[in-house]
Amino acid sequence: VAVMSSGIPSSSDVYSQMDPKYRGDETFFENDPPLPKWAGYLIVVLFGVFFSFVTTGIVWLEQKFAGTHVTSEFFNTAGRDIKIGLTASVIVSQWTWAATLLQSSNVAWQFGVSGPFWYASGATIQVLLFGILAIELKRRAPRCHTVCELVLVRWGTAAHKTFIFFSFATSIIVTSMLLLGGSATMNALAGCDLNLTSFLIPWGVILYTAAGGLKATFLASYIHTGVIFIILLIMVYSVYVKEYSTDDIYDMLEMTVKHSFEECKIIFNENYDCEAGVCGCRVDGAVSVENCYEDGYTKTDITDSYYDDDDEFPRYACGGVAGNRRGSYLTMLSTPGLVFGIINIIGNFGTVFVDQSYWQSAIAAKPAAAHKGYMLGGLVWFTIPFALATACGLAAVALQLPLDAGEAGSGLVPPAVATHIYGTPGALMISIMLFMAIVSTGSAESIAVASIAAYDIYRTYMKPEATGEDIIRVSRIVVVIYGAVMGVLAVILNQIGLNLGWVYLFMGIIIGSAVIPLWNMMTWKDASATGAIVAAWAGMILALITWFIAATAMHGTVSIGTLGDQFVMLAANVVAIGSSGIIHYVHSKMYPQDYDWKSMGDIQLLDNDTSGLSDEDLDPAKLEEAKAWIGRVGWGFTILIVILWPVLSTPAGVFTRDYFSFWVFIAILWGIVASFVIIFLPIYESKEAIFMVCDGLFGTNLHAPMAEAQAAKLVSEKEVEEEKA
Repeated sequence: VAVMSSGIPSSSDVYSQMDPKYRGDETFFENDPPLPKWAGYLIVVLFGVFFSFVTTGIVWLEQKFAGTHVTSEFFNTAGRDIKIGLTASVIVSQWTWAATLLQSSNVAWQFGVSGPFWYASGATIQVLLFGILAIELKRRAPRCHTVCELVLVRWGTAAHKTFIFFSFATSIIVTSMLLLGGSATMNALAGCDLNLTSFLIPWGVILYTAAGGLKATFLASYIHTGVIFIILLIMVYSVYVKEYSTDDIYDMLEMTVKHSFEECKIIFNENYDCEAGVCGCRVDGAVSVENCYEDGYTKTDITDSYYDDDDEFPRYACGGVAGNRRGSYLTMLSTPGLVFGIINIIGNFGTVFVDQSYWQSAIAAKPAAAHKGYMLGGLVWFTIPFALATACGLAAVALQLPLDAGEAGSGLVPPAVATHIYGTPGALMISIMLFMAIVSTGSAESIAVASIAAYDIYRTYMKPEATGEDIIRVSRIVVVIYGAVMGVLAVILNQIGLNLGWVYLFMGIIIGSAVIPLWNMMTWKDASATGAIVAAWAGMILALITWFIAATAMHGTVSIGTLGDQFVMLAANVVAIGSSGIIHYVHSKMYPQDYDWKSMGDIQLLDNDTSGLSDEDLDPAKLEEAKAWIGRVGWGFTILIVILWPVLSTPAGVFTRDYFSFWVFIAILWGIVASFVIIFLPIYESKEAIFMVCDGLFGTNLHAPMAEAQAAKLVSEKEVEEEKA
């Protein structure tokens, strides 16, 4: 932020593009929520009930007309025959947290264009690279149920219990962020009680997850993803086409950066006003800059300003960004943006690689679809934080909305922009979009926790002879218990005073140390069990020690505020993943396991449900080909979006008007293509089941011609193979 100027600013210097109705407001949502309270509670409660009926209804139709049979395998793996489109849709839905919609715009509000880019790229590569693990899972353990089951058969009981802890910790952290972001947004938009909302949100998820299992979760995820992309396109179109243009946003951002610290104190002042072309402070009916000072021209202090708390940490996005080239919001040369990117990459490796919900999606996918589904899902997901935050985050700064750091940190940037543009309909739109993200990810985490509890705790340690019915019963009970416990935990976190942004930066410290051992488990035959256990625990402990030492060294004290400092979080996150990787590598080199992968392949099904496990699905030659493909493409896209793109953007320095327009054009185009693919591809791939249901309901004959054509195709392919033979 610029330093205080030596002279009194002129009236033109303190002109702000802030809408007159916000002048003098200390916060955006301080007094008048745009939605009535009853509407907020209605969204929270009824959406879960609605999706319970819709998804369980679809599952019932599949059972009745498409021949689906719900076994314990089906409940927890969705039949292992999910195709590319639905796999991608589920990945997008699971990875679209409340943070994706809210925190991404917060970092745009803080750092400018680098924030959305590093949020998107830093959280896309994990999904792309997980595609490698997904295909390894299909090659090594096609009948497994959970990631912890893989740990047990390879590394034994001690490692099994260790990674159960880290898997549960991951799900708890992810769910906490959903509830913190959701409750803060519903509180701001409708005045709903924070604690009550935190407790109610999980119950909407519980209903359809417990009723329909993983397949119901996947179907709901598809609907959620479609709604999210429609609203995303509306918001991006509104900011850059309907209401403003890229030139408008560019000019307003340039104007914002030019304000000095002192000028910002005048703009964010309870008496700030403009009249007849003169801007300043209104005192006794007159507006002037001099009225802003305690004793006129002597400039001892600016009175009644709420811009900063202690002249060091401004509360609003006004003036230049410290650490950015020329203080501009329109540059990739941003130190705080890069620091956030590193933290984001490390933390999100934990919340993908250690999260059972991603392993569960890989287990549920058809072998031929697993790697391509993750690749497509990652590339489609990229546009959500990139496009939405480039629109909402930058618009909030450009329009000088009176959002303070507390509101932005709680994820209220998109709700503020939507409310500013559309009023009550905008608030309702963002509420629905947010609830889609909360419910979809929440259901995935619920079924993930239930699967680990049922297979890795109940069946492994309590009742080894458990039947399929036992597994379904335990899974449903755990879904209900987990939802209730998470509601209580969210209330506690709200009382402590932690917000979405703080928890987002913190997550890598706790779970980052489990990432490399799990990667090694599936890709390195010499990865040792003892090394994995020591690496996971020691990495977390060293990260926590580093966290407290760094906070003390940099700020002289340990508090929620100092522990949340970006550089403090960076140090701890790097230690978590770095120390863990070194420990596991060194120990495995000293005491290699020389694993033959046999025990993973020997995992047996609980019910005799072999869907998705045909010889054709598990053809070794095809799986090897898939492994080679995902290795090339996964690493290729990772290098492109984490190294080449930012490096090629640095010569631009501070973006010109045309360069910024091109940047926004990429965001909009990516959003349009991604929306079309993720909405229509799953429908196309599921047309056979859709036709079967239509035939059963309406007496049509849509499926028979398709079945005959497929049979003829199979005969033709068989004849070709026989001729070659």
